[in-house]
Amino acid sequence: MTDPTPSIKVIDVLLVEDDDGDVLMTREAFEHYKIRNQLHVVRDGEQAVQFLRREGQFADAPRPDLILLDLNLPRFDGRQVLAEIKADAALRLIPVVVLTTSEAEEDILRSYELHANAYVTKPVDFDRFIEIIRKIDEFFVTVVKLPR
Repeated sequence: MTDPTPSIKVIDVLLVEDDDGDVLMTREAFEHYKIRNQLHVVRDGEQAVQFLRREGQFADAPRPDLILLDLNLPRFDGRQVLAEIKADAALRLIPVVVLTTSEAEEDILRSYELHANAYVTKPVDFDRFIEIIRKIDEFFVTVVKLPR
């Protein structure tokens, strides 16, 4: 007899975020909703590219199944990171959700031109923020079929 409960898959999520408060809220959202996915955090665009290419201190980094990407980052901004990801055949299939405070139409348009999979504006309210994280997780873990 087969188990009627579907197996819960655990994915690796890379959060590219330089704001300590947003990193903390994302971690708290994972804890609050008992999200079992593995959250990896890098603080700037340069580290993001190194993590994805498994360079330097990130030589043993897992390949993320989902990337949550802020646009306004030091060193290498989110647009540059997104362009790098989508230009690299080994990385381009990883879904990228732009998660940023910017509501600027040019940022939204540019992100989709660079093949972002979704663009989400960060709410400033804590409860709303953690709910958004839960919905992103639910969509990409439960609804969407991710490439392996």
